[in-house]
Amino acid sequence: MINRKAIGYITANYSSSYGSVLLKDRPIASVPFLGRYRLIDFPLSNMMNAGIKTVGVVMPGNYRSLIDHVGSGKDWGLDRKKGGLFMVPGNAYGTTKGGMRFLLRDIISNKTLFQRSEKPYVVMMGTNIIFNMDLNTIIEAHENSGAQMTVVYCKATRNVEDETKLEINENGRLTGVSAGVAYGDNASMDCCIVNRETLLEIIDHYQAADYLDLLEALQGDFGNIDVCSYEYKGEVVGVFSEKSLYRRSMDLLDQTVADHLFDPERPILTKAHDVPPSRYATGSHACNSIISAGCIIKGTVRNSILSRGVVVEEGASVTNSIINQSCIIKSGARVENAILDKNNVVPTNTELRGTPENILVLGKAPLTSDTTIVR
Repeated sequence: MINRKAIGYITANYSSSYGSVLLKDRPIASVPFLGRYRLIDFPLSNMMNAGIKTVGVVMPGNYRSLIDHVGSGKDWGLDRKKGGLFMVPGNAYGTTKGGMRFLLRDIISNKTLFQRSEKPYVVMMGTNIIFNMDLNTIIEAHENSGAQMTVVYCKATRNVEDETKLEINENGRLTGVSAGVAYGDNASMDCCIVNRETLLEIIDHYQAADYLDLLEALQGDFGNIDVCSYEYKGEVVGVFSEKSLYRRSMDLLDQTVADHLFDPERPILTKAHDVPPSRYATGSHACNSIISAGCIIKGTVRNSILSRGVVVEEGASVTNSIINQSCIIKSGARVENAILDKNNVVPTNTELRGTPENILVLGKAPLTSDTTIVR
């Protein structure tokens, strides 16, 4: 299926106002999630499932891990002669200011992407608020509304400084935006659909205000530009900080919650890796965990998420933790309430322990002679 109505625009050129060692060498878009995914897999898969075959991804300055993961877009059916995946340049400013998603400077500098398209609509998405949505339903609602732009929102389930609050009137029209949401507010999902011609007009009109976010720039013009809203009532996972990454990942160990995010009719695709199945030694124990391919489990794993190539040696235990690719938990070591980024080696009989309220986070470690490389 090819969507003949829309092209896609995914912005990966922004940071988090919370900061994290997990973002030292990568953008939010390529943060590992649930063992096998990166956050950018979700917007790419949403677009693929809707038949959108032309997608521009705005690249941040620290783009290496993102290019390594996405490549030519083959795993999402975007390695095409006509259309396909376009890695488009982002501006350095976009990576330094948290909360900015659709930076006008990025949109303006990539005007050619929109000019060359013959599709009437542009679907714009961020990467750190993830969901599994039928975008064709939103496109149809946008068409039926007659609006120039439709923003997608959900009801906030907690207070978040890094989200955008939407003011919506009784007719479902957007009347204002502000930074930060409280429980029950209308929270932007960093997803919108805009008429391509309207977007080109915005680009021409706001050249002098290119340092603003798209919705921030339109703040004074909601009376002139018809912006509609669409409430999404499905599962929404926001990753804004180490704490939210940990909490929401642990939530998804509950199969009922996971079923709301992962729909077999709209699969979430990721980069394919040719690695063997995980191996469980006699006497090992694993329960209520997500354990990716290529792991070797000789110890105990409980309520945890393990990426590819993780080794848990005999007598070692991992509890309530997220262990990223190619980590080794040596014999007798214990890890609890922690996030370990790639290549960490926990020495024999060492204990790494955080608390549910104050998790322990270790950044990416340099390669050592103990590290197992899994591609």
